[in-house]
Amino acid sequence: MTAKRKRSKETISQNTYFKSRFVLVSIVLAMLPIALIVRFTVLQVLPQAEQGYSFLQRQGDARSVRTEEIPAFRGMITDRNGDPLAVSTPMTTIVMNPRRFFSTVDSSEREALLERLAGSAGLNSAELKQRVENARNRQFLYIVRKLPPPQGDEVLALRIPGVRGQTEYQRYYPAGEVAAHVVGFTDIDDNGQEGVELLLNERLSGHAGQRTVVRDLLGNTIRDLGQTAPAEAGENVRLTIDMRLQYIAYRELKAAVTRHQASGGSIVVVDITNGEILAMANQPSFNPNNRASFIPGTTRNRALTDVFEPGSTAKPLTMSYALDSGQFTADSVISTAPGWIVVDGKTLLDPVNYGDMTLTRIITKSSQVGTTKIALELDPNDVRDRFYQFGFGQQTWASFPGESIGVIPDRFEWRDIERANFAFGYGFNVTATQLVGAYATLANQGVRPPLHLIDEDYDFSRDNVRVTSPQTAQAIIEMMSTVTSDEGSGRGAQIPGYDIAGKTGTAHKVGRGGYLGDSYTALFAGVAPSDRPRLAAVIVIDEPTAGGHFGGQVAAPAFGRVMADALRLLNVPPTRETLR
Repeated sequence: MTAKRKRSKETISQNTYFKSRFVLVSIVLAMLPIALIVRFTVLQVLPQAEQGYSFLQRQGDARSVRTEEIPAFRGMITDRNGDPLAVSTPMTTIVMNPRRFFSTVDSSEREALLERLAGSAGLNSAELKQRVENARNRQFLYIVRKLPPPQGDEVLALRIPGVRGQTEYQRYYPAGEVAAHVVGFTDIDDNGQEGVELLLNERLSGHAGQRTVVRDLLGNTIRDLGQTAPAEAGENVRLTIDMRLQYIAYRELKAAVTRHQASGGSIVVVDITNGEILAMANQPSFNPNNRASFIPGTTRNRALTDVFEPGSTAKPLTMSYALDSGQFTADSVISTAPGWIVVDGKTLLDPVNYGDMTLTRIITKSSQVGTTKIALELDPNDVRDRFYQFGFGQQTWASFPGESIGVIPDRFEWRDIERANFAFGYGFNVTATQLVGAYATLANQGVRPPLHLIDEDYDFSRDNVRVTSPQTAQAIIEMMSTVTSDEGSGRGAQIPGYDIAGKTGTAHKVGRGGYLGDSYTALFAGVAPSDRPRLAAVIVIDEPTAGGHFGGQVAAPAFGRVMADALRLLNVPPTRETLR
């Protein structure tokens, strides 16, 4: 009996244990769904909870949501008539995520895919494979920049993991080498490097936008979430350049440089009434559409960056001060006999003994002796100040990248030979643009117009500077009109039907040991028509080696051809009847 009671108690105890364990397990199982529901509620409803749904959303976005840049359309550059000089076209750039490519593409397929990619993109397959291999741990690699859209679509149609396309813009220059130095060019990232592209880079560039996209594991965009900031296109810029005149100037300059086997040259044509630069060309030039053809040194705008001694083209400027000083008139007579003069031990010569000469005839014959005798009667600092007023030794309004201000001396004491040299264009240097500005000043009744390349609404008249009196300016123009007569050194610049005023110049170039005896700069500077001036121009031929080296032989004929076409193009009426 005792044993039965004992077994009964054990059975009851076991049943109680199993029942308790069942209840406990049931409670635990019942709590699991409740715990899951609570956890889901925390994750989905309570944003402030640690690692709640906001945290998870951020983690998911970090793995799939990307911000892409929307490139801004670069502003167009046009000439004064609206003809395009620089435009942007959309292109397709192919990029790769090498890490994703290596993680998702089987090693047996990689080589074949890269060969197909290279073939479609026009790349060397061996070089491409090496580039991709070297960047296997990177997440971004340019495969090829700026493909034409059809070719870009062909590459993307291969659907290679990790490879995608993005839109970029490429600059195109319709005028090519003709306006290359003025317009300039951009680099691969569309940043201005030279010319107006660099000068106004910020205005032309605009501001890139942004958009948010969702990408899959292969880097493909599967959803566009929209723009977060729109792209702002750059400003369009209109230049004062007239491409019709630009083509004429470039054609004649290139022909002159080729004909005389020169090392280079520049030409600048200016509207004297407002200082607008209508044409500016240089040789040698370059094609901004073909970067592979760039030769070092050819991309600089010589008309603004290269300096030279102006030689005899400075004589009319000296004469303007001589007249304003009151010490001389156009009819003042200077004795140049016996055709030479010794100054500080140096002999200055004329080609022949001209004898007694008026100031007008000194300009006509470009007499060194006559100019020297006048210079020795003038205060050299006043002459120097007059040259500065004409624009020498300072930047033009154009403010072009790399523009030189030249050098004009500022001495406490001047030796006589320095005074003489300065008066006929030696001992200082200028740019072609500064020189044309000085001649535009004479043609504009003694008022210096601010030279500029950008056509904008601005009252440039408030920046005009009076340099000389209208009477003096007119007297100098009349003096220079004799230079292009049959007796003058610039008769090669004659234009049928028009009276031309100008001055030739032939300057020795400077080498390490001083002036070179066989290297010259040939120049012609002038205005047209001389009785009602509209245009001023300067042409510089650097180191001519064939067909002469004097300004009258080399530069004057080119000036005449450019100005003849320009006057007809601008409908400037002839100043006299043409003999038939």
